[in-house]
Amino acid sequence: MENRANPQETQFLRLPRQSEEMDAEEVLDEVYAALREKGYNPVSQIVGYIMSGDPTYITNHQNARSLVMKVERDELLTVLVEHYIKTAL
Repeated sequence: MENRANPQETQFLRLPRQSEEMDAEEVLDEVYAALREKGYNPVSQIVGYIMSGDPTYITNHQNARSLVMKVERDELLTVLVEHYIKTAL
């Protein structure tokens, strides 16, 4: 017996969740390390990316560009500001 979907019904594609989904803080850690490894100024590059949205500020090394683009820029900024407030004030 064939199992054919009814073309009149909405079909859903369910993908398994990645077991290693990273939060914004983990992404920043990985991106920072990749930028340092390549000899860039990580702070300057990350600020450039957050301000402009241009992913070319972030190196492809260690898949950093792909990682950083999976997180909204406002989430990255939130993590940075929260960390500053907790540690500097």
